Amino acid sequence: MTMYYWFLSCVLGMIVVVPVHFLSVEHLKLKERYGERKGARIGNALGLISGLGFFLFWIGIWVSPQPLFTLPFPQNLSIRLPVANFSIPMFHLIIAIPFVTIGAWFGIRGVSELTLRVSETHRAERVTTTGVYSIVRHPQYLGGLLAHLGISFLLCASYSLLSTPLVITLIYLISKKEEEELTKEFGKEYEDYKKRVPMLIPRSKG
Repeated sequence: MTMYYWFLSCVLGMIVVVPVHFLSVEHLKLKERYGERKGARIGNALGLISGLGFFLFWIGIWVSPQPLFTLPFPQNLSIRLPVANFSIPMFHLIIAIPFVTIGAWFGIRGVSELTLRVSETHRAERVTTTGVYSIVRHPQYLGGLLAHLGISFLLCASYSLLSTPLVITLIYLISKKEEEELTKEFGKEYEDYKKRVPMLIPRSKG
C-alpha cells in the first residue's frame, strides 16, 4: 500500500498547487488589493511556490514506487540496459529519447526566450511572440508533457503513464488561466497572438 500513498500524495500535491498558481497570475487583482509593489511581491512569491511545488510533485509522480510495465515486443527488441542499478528495456529507451530530447528543447528554449525570472514568477512584461513562442504559446508546458511521456517510458512507470490525462488537464487549466490574465493585461495584442499561434499543439506548415 505504501506505493499507492506516495503516488497519490504527489497527484494530490499537483492538484493543490493549481489554485495557488491561479492566484499568482492575477496580477491586476493583486495590484488593486495590495498596491503595486506589495501586490507584485505577493504574486512573485505565490508564483515561485506554485511553480516549484508543481515541478517537484510532478517528479514525484515519475519516481514514486509503482508497478513497472514493458511493451509486448519480441525479446530481441527488449534488451535491458543497466542504468544506475535499474534496467531499461531497449525499446522503451528508443521511445523515450525523442520525447525527452524534444521536450527538453521546448522547455529550455521557452525559459531562455522568456527569461528565468519571468518563468519563475509568471509575471510577463511584454508579449513574447518570437522563437519557440511562434510555434506554441506555452512551450515550457509542451516540453513538460513530452518529457513526462518519455520519462514514464524510460522508468517503465505505469502509474505515471496512466496519469497523463490528468497532467494534460491540469496543464490546460493553468494555460487557460494564464491566458485570461494575459488578455486582461495586454488586451488586443495578446488576442491577436492567440489567433496566430496554437496553445500547445504545433500546427503543420504547408
